Amino acid sequence: MANENYSRVTEFVFTGLNYNPQLQVFLFLLFLSFYIINLMGNLGMIILIRIDSHLHTPMYFFLSHLSFVDISFSSVMSPKMLTDFFVKRKTISFLGCALQQWFFGFFVVAECFLLASMAYDRYVAICNPLLYSVAMSQRLCIQLVVGPYVIGFMNTITQTTNTFRLPFCGPNVINHFFCDMFPLLSLICADTGFNKLVVFVVAGAVGVSSGLSILVSYIYILMAILRIRSADGRRKAFSTCSSHLTAVSILYGTLFFIYVRPSASLSPDLNKVVSVFYTAVIPMLNPFIYSLRNKEVKDAIHRTVAKRKFCGA
Repeated sequence: MANENYSRVTEFVFTGLNYNPQLQVFLFLLFLSFYIINLMGNLGMIILIRIDSHLHTPMYFFLSHLSFVDISFSSVMSPKMLTDFFVKRKTISFLGCALQQWFFGFFVVAECFLLASMAYDRYVAICNPLLYSVAMSQRLCIQLVVGPYVIGFMNTITQTTNTFRLPFCGPNVINHFFCDMFPLLSLICADTGFNKLVVFVVAGAVGVSSGLSILVSYIYILMAILRIRSADGRRKAFSTCSSHLTAVSILYGTLFFIYVRPSASLSPDLNKVVSVFYTAVIPMLNPFIYSLRNKEVKDAIHRTVAKRKFCGA
């Protein structure tokens, strides 16, 4: 019986974002600009890091992967959300929903642990500057990048499999603009208590383990900065971490707000607003956070522009 019921749902319908119809074109153009800026900013960062030899360091190796994850993460949601602005019935196939949830879980967890890897890199750079090039070997850098992807894969296999193996036999309307976990669980015609517990535990484990790694790294970094006698030295040391701290605070704040809370306390409309922030706004902001507040990136941009002018002269 469960299998028969399971086969009945072949597509899901999104309720989408709630907004005044008069704002439809404005919001579409706003989110389209977010997505275009995200693509251009993050792709530009990847290209800049690749072509400028001064940026061939572990820090920017991690940053290039963060930019790749931001592009991919946003691309899982934004194109569908944009097309749905002008579609009355916002549908997605059963397989499409499963894939969207799969890639969403993969990239969001990979980003959390990439930020943890970047925090460790900053710890080594500030606390052991003389041993930095030895400690942050190419092999270790590859491991610190592959690790987040592996953890992301394990997370999404667990979450997506546990969800989509259950029967969807009732309503197929998802109160969201993408296939998020909690709205999906509300459509399952079986006991989802265990699944909700798994989501809460796994999300908490991901947040706590990656967050704790970042916190411990920055405790040691702060202790090292406080031991620097000159104010200028302390300022320079802190400036190397300010961009990363900003990115961490924004991402972790929004993710904890949604996923590491009792589901009963979630407001669907508020959930959508916060989801827009971390799926569309944060990936767009990261290139600016790491470029506008980073002298090395700004210098690399100036070198690249000057080189292009010289070649074109």
